[in-house]
Amino acid sequence: MAELTDAEIDAATALGEQLALIEPRAASARYDQATGRIVVELTSGSAFAFPARLGQGLETATDEQLAQVEVLGAGYGLHWEALDVDLSIPGLAAGIFGTKAHMARIAGRSSSPAKAAAARANGAKGGRPRKAGAA
Repeated sequence: MAELTDAEIDAATALGEQLALIEPRAASARYDQATGRIVVELTSGSAFAFPARLGQGLETATDEQLAQVEVLGAGYGLHWEALDVDLSIPGLAAGIFGTKAHMARIAGRSSSPAKAAAARANGAKGGRPRKAGAA
């Protein structure tokens, strides 16, 4: 393994200090049982919250389990020991609550009055139109 020079170490340290100022990092996190949300206070002084049940691995967790949230990795992650669940702060801040497959499941189960009305209207017309040439 190549040895790092003092200049490379100093450059890496400086970059880390710059990123610490701009990347979202958690100072604290808690579960708000009244709203069902995880509330994250960031080191920048801002905060965000997300519905706990959207987080991958948190869907069926009890309120007591959700309340056991810990901040790990210098504020870059949330951890639930009893559930063996880890979520990243940068991902959560960007609205990413788990893997691509988990996010697809969330999107696929979305329902709204407009979506339900469109499905009923389409069903009344005989369902999805067939492709040309299909019998």
